[in-house]
Amino acid sequence: MFGLIGHSTSFEDARIKARELGYDEYADGDLDMWCAAPPQLVERVTVTSRTGKQIQGAYIDSVFVPEMLRRFKTAKRKVLKAMELAQKSGITITALGGFTSIIFEDMNLLKEERVSAVELDWQRFTTGNTHTAWVICQQVETNAPALGIDLASAKVAVVGASGDIGSAVCRYLQRRGVGELLLVARRPQPLVELQESLGEGRILSLEEALPEADVVVWVASLPQSLEIDTASLRKPCLMIDGGYPKNLDSKAVAEGVHVLKGGIVEFWQDIGWQMETLKVGECDTGVPNYIASGDLLHVKIDACRAEPTKGRFVACTNRALNPLVDMGLLTGQQKGAITSCVARSK
Repeated sequence: MFGLIGHSTSFEDARIKARELGYDEYADGDLDMWCAAPPQLVERVTVTSRTGKQIQGAYIDSVFVPEMLRRFKTAKRKVLKAMELAQKSGITITALGGFTSIIFEDMNLLKEERVSAVELDWQRFTTGNTHTAWVICQQVETNAPALGIDLASAKVAVVGASGDIGSAVCRYLQRRGVGELLLVARRPQPLVELQESLGEGRILSLEEALPEADVVVWVASLPQSLEIDTASLRKPCLMIDGGYPKNLDSKAVAEGVHVLKGGIVEFWQDIGWQMETLKVGECDTGVPNYIASGDLLHVKIDACRAEPTKGRFVACTNRALNPLVDMGLLTGQQKGAITSCVARSK
């Protein structure tokens, strides 16, 4: 099974989606409430190949929003808890999407070997950066010649060159023999190290690089306040927006400037947003299966199934759920829904 961990594009969008799903307490809640909310597995999909083979997939919403980026501990916890849920759900390989991959890298989450009682198996997770870099390079190689840009003599500016995706793009394009690489990034030392490892490339500021570039590969976050002087750009100019969020097309609008969304840019179908709820036999409790403590509720219920009588099964369930109610992780109403399903189970 494959998986994807993602998030809403903004706090406001997340609240709108919560309202649509009937979670009014979250729709009305403040950012602090959302910071405490656990991730949720919200969609399962089946993908069929051209040969008829099928594979199962799942989408996990980390319940992270970009407004949490300045809350470093919260951002880190959101990504780790979503990874924990993916592993607990039996997902074989999970990609980190959106800001989750950036948080994973910038906060060096590889050093976090354990989340709660779960030891993370790093072979189950990928940032997808290698594939994203390859897709971007294919977009460059396909579209530049179509615009009359000869890559053998072209100057290619890579904005965010020292990052994982940017450096991979630089190495690929170097092997393909582009005319010249223009290296742009915020921090100078990693750029110097990249230049030394490549043995070529000019380090420039963004303002210096853009007017020289025939192709611009943008794999860094684009500041809202940034203004691009399109009059100074070469014509034609191919710009690949491989950053997140993808908003370069609103900044570089001019005749002869061609902006493409880079990498994997959209899910092929709408997310159904069907929260995975706890089911006891054929009875759906309507209670999210994964709660803020990091527990999967079905594990607690299954542990009580060994009880020899229905009455003891119900009593065991009550004992398992009472601490969760006391900690505010379950409401009394949710506990009642669970015990009711247990009592009706065969």
